[in-house]
Amino acid sequence: MRNKTERLNIIKRIINEELISSQEELIKRLAEVGIQATQSTLSRDFKEINISKMPHQERGYIYVLSERLGNEIITNTANLGDAILGIKFSHNIAVISTKSGYASAVSVIIDGHKFKELIGTVAGDNNIIMILSEEAKQEDVVQAMQTLFPALKYMD
Repeated sequence: MRNKTERLNIIKRIINEELISSQEELIKRLAEVGIQATQSTLSRDFKEINISKMPHQERGYIYVLSERLGNEIITNTANLGDAILGIKFSHNIAVISTKSGYASAVSVIIDGHKFKELIGTVAGDNNIIMILSEEAKQEDVVQAMQTLFPALKYMD
Protein backbone atom coordinates (compact mmCIF):
# COMPACT_ATOMS: atom_id res chain seq x y z
CA MET A 1 0.00 0.00 0.00
CA ARG A 2 1.23 3.46 -0.84
CA ASN A 3 1.56 6.11 1.83
CA LYS A 4 -0.84 8.95 2.49
CA THR A 5 1.42 11.65 1.03
CA GLU A 6 1.71 9.75 -2.22
CA ARG A 7 -2.07 9.18 -2.32
CA LEU A 8 -2.73 12.89 -1.77
CA ASN A 9 -0.27 13.83 -4.52
CA ILE A 10 -1.90 11.40 -6.94
CA ILE A 11 -5.36 12.75 -6.07
CA LYS A 12 -4.13 16.30 -6.74
CA ARG A 13 -2.64 15.25 -10.07
CA ILE A 14 -5.83 13.48 -11.19
CA ILE A 15 -8.04 16.39 -10.11
CA ASN A 16 -5.77 18.86 -11.94
CA GLU A 17 -5.54 16.85 -15.14
CA GLU A 18 -9.01 15.34 -15.50
CA LEU A 19 -12.65 16.34 -15.12
CA ILE A 20 -13.74 14.23 -12.15
CA SER A 21 -17.37 14.68 -11.14
CA SER A 22 -17.88 12.06 -8.41
CA GLN A 23 -16.01 10.29 -5.65
CA GLU A 24 -16.88 6.96 -7.29
CA GLU A 25 -15.15 8.11 -10.47
CA LEU A 26 -12.06 9.14 -8.51
CA ILE A 27 -12.01 5.82 -6.61
CA LYS A 28 -11.95 3.99 -9.97
CA ARG A 29 -9.12 6.20 -11.26
CA LEU A 30 -7.13 5.62 -8.07
CA ALA A 31 -7.65 1.86 -8.37
CA GLU A 32 -6.24 2.05 -11.92
CA VAL A 33 -2.96 3.35 -10.47
CA GLY A 34 -2.90 0.83 -7.63
CA ILE A 35 -4.46 2.84 -4.80
CA GLN A 36 -7.43 1.49 -2.88
CA ALA A 37 -9.55 4.18 -1.22
CA THR A 38 -13.02 4.45 0.29
CA GLN A 39 -15.43 7.37 0.11
CA SER A 40 -14.75 8.21 3.75
CA THR A 41 -11.00 8.31 3.07
CA LEU A 42 -11.58 10.59 0.07
CA SER A 43 -13.80 12.89 2.13
CA ARG A 44 -11.02 13.32 4.70
CA ASP A 45 -8.44 13.78 1.92
CA PHE A 46 -10.62 16.40 0.21
CA LYS A 47 -10.75 18.43 3.42
CA GLU A 48 -7.01 18.14 3.97
CA ILE A 49 -6.00 19.25 0.47
CA ASN A 50 -8.89 21.71 -0.01
CA ILE A 51 -10.82 20.15 -2.86
CA SER A 52 -14.09 21.85 -3.79
CA LYS A 53 -16.80 21.31 -6.37
CA MET A 54 -17.34 23.82 -9.14
CA PRO A 55 -20.13 24.02 -11.73
CA HIS A 56 -19.09 22.77 -15.17
CA GLN A 57 -21.10 23.16 -18.38
CA GLU A 58 -20.73 19.58 -19.58
CA ARG A 59 -20.17 17.54 -16.40
CA GLY A 60 -22.57 19.29 -14.00
CA TYR A 61 -20.02 19.71 -11.19
CA ILE A 62 -16.34 18.82 -11.11
CA TYR A 63 -13.79 18.61 -8.32
CA VAL A 64 -11.04 21.24 -8.29
CA LEU A 65 -8.24 22.16 -5.92
CA SER A 66 -9.37 25.32 -4.16
CA GLU A 67 -6.17 27.22 -5.02
CA ARG A 68 -6.68 26.27 -8.67
CA LEU A 69 -10.31 27.35 -8.48
CA GLY A 70 -9.31 30.72 -7.09
CA ASN A 71 -6.44 31.36 -9.51
CA GLU A 72 -8.22 30.25 -12.65
CA ILE A 73 -11.49 31.99 -12.02
CA ILE A 74 -9.96 35.15 -10.61
CA THR A 75 -8.29 35.71 -13.96
CA ASN A 76 -11.55 35.16 -15.85
CA THR A 77 -14.52 36.23 -13.75
CA ALA A 78 -16.45 37.03 -16.92
CA ASN A 79 -17.42 33.33 -16.92
CA LEU A 80 -19.43 33.96 -13.77
CA GLY A 81 -20.91 37.32 -14.72
CA ASP A 82 -24.42 36.06 -15.40
CA ALA A 83 -24.33 33.84 -12.30
CA ILE A 84 -24.28 36.88 -9.99
CA LEU A 85 -27.81 38.15 -9.36
CA GLY A 86 -27.26 41.02 -6.93
CA ILE A 87 -26.14 42.35 -3.56
CA LYS A 88 -28.06 43.73 -0.59
CA PHE A 89 -27.05 44.97 2.85
CA SER A 90 -28.11 44.95 6.48
CA HIS A 91 -25.73 46.96 8.67
CA ASN A 92 -22.28 45.35 8.30
CA ILE A 93 -23.58 42.26 6.51
CA ALA A 94 -23.89 41.96 2.74
CA VAL A 95 -25.62 39.13 0.92
CA ILE A 96 -24.71 38.33 -2.67
CA SER A 97 -27.28 36.22 -4.50
CA THR A 98 -26.11 33.87 -7.25
CA LYS A 99 -27.62 31.25 -9.49
CA SER A 100 -27.87 27.87 -7.83
CA GLY A 101 -24.50 26.17 -7.38
CA TYR A 102 -22.30 29.21 -7.96
CA ALA A 103 -21.98 30.72 -4.48
CA SER A 104 -18.95 28.68 -3.47
CA ALA A 105 -16.95 29.57 -6.60
CA VAL A 106 -17.85 33.25 -6.27
CA SER A 107 -16.93 33.21 -2.57
CA VAL A 108 -13.48 31.80 -3.36
CA ILE A 109 -12.89 34.68 -5.77
CA ILE A 110 -14.02 37.27 -3.24
CA ASP A 111 -11.89 35.76 -0.47
CA GLY A 112 -8.89 35.59 -2.78
CA HIS A 113 -8.92 39.34 -3.34
CA LYS A 114 -8.69 40.14 0.39
CA PHE A 115 -10.66 43.38 0.24
CA LYS A 116 -9.95 45.59 3.24
CA GLU A 117 -13.68 46.01 3.93
CA LEU A 118 -14.22 42.26 4.18
CA ILE A 119 -13.80 40.20 7.34
CA GLY A 120 -15.00 36.93 5.79
CA THR A 121 -17.56 35.07 3.71
CA VAL A 122 -19.85 32.09 4.15
CA ALA A 123 -21.24 30.44 1.02
CA GLY A 124 -24.32 28.34 0.61
CA ASP A 125 -25.75 27.07 -2.66
CA ASN A 126 -27.01 30.38 -4.05
CA ASN A 127 -26.11 33.02 -1.46
CA ILE A 128 -22.94 34.40 0.06
CA ILE A 129 -22.98 36.15 3.42
CA MET A 130 -20.20 38.71 3.63
CA ILE A 131 -19.25 40.03 7.06
CA LEU A 132 -17.92 43.55 6.63
CA SER A 133 -15.79 45.70 8.89
CA GLU A 134 -17.74 48.25 10.91
CA GLU A 135 -16.05 51.05 8.96
CA ALA A 136 -17.07 49.64 5.56
CA LYS A 137 -19.29 51.82 3.39
CA GLN A 138 -21.87 50.10 1.22
CA GLU A 139 -20.85 52.15 -1.83
CA ASP A 140 -17.21 51.06 -1.45
CA VAL A 141 -18.21 47.41 -1.10
CA VAL A 142 -20.44 47.55 -4.19
CA GLN A 143 -17.67 49.26 -6.15
CA ALA A 144 -15.11 46.65 -5.03
CA MET A 145 -17.45 43.79 -5.97
CA GLN A 146 -18.18 45.41 -9.34
CA THR A 147 -14.46 45.39 -10.14
CA LEU A 148 -14.75 41.59 -10.01
CA PHE A 149 -18.28 41.23 -11.30
CA PRO A 150 -19.20 44.24 -13.49
CA ALA A 151 -22.82 43.08 -13.92
CA LEU A 152 -23.43 43.05 -10.14
CA LYS A 153 -26.56 45.05 -9.24
CA TYR A 154 -27.56 46.61 -5.94
CA MET A 155 -30.85 45.07 -4.77
CA ASP A 156 -33.25 47.01 -2.53
